[in-house]
Amino acid sequence: MNIRPYEEQDRKVVIALWNQCGLVAPQNDPNKDIDRKLKVDADLFLVGVVGNEVVATVMGGYEGHRGWINYLAVSPDHQRKGYGQTIMKAVEGLILAKGCPKINLQVRNTNQTVIAFYNAIGYGNDQVVSLGKRFENDN
Repeated sequence: MNIRPYEEQDRKVVIALWNQCGLVAPQNDPNKDIDRKLKVDADLFLVGVVGNEVVATVMGGYEGHRGWINYLAVSPDHQRKGYGQTIMKAVEGLILAKGCPKINLQVRNTNQTVIAFYNAIGYGNDQVVSLGKRFENDN
């Protein structure tokens, strides 16, 4: 798998992949999420490509205190080949190079398979409660 920055030509296939992986929530418009990401740290939005096919994505972020991971997706047809770990290592390296001391991410507590994946690559439960306040509902 080759990893490269997201390109606008990837938009439709990336959104299709996110839908296939169950990452699109009703309150989030994936087009708006991409547009927002491209305005801030666009270099941390990566895609993994096998042949000519986008098979993985990850959006990283760093706001000066903590790094964040969003939209990690690997095509179900390409899972269990190490692609998730590979693209995570790539984005972690980019975030670390910005001076980030710690990366946070959020996983729905019902998604035990994904929690197990993150545990296996060194992420643990920080025993915190995630709170949020929505300013815009995309739907």
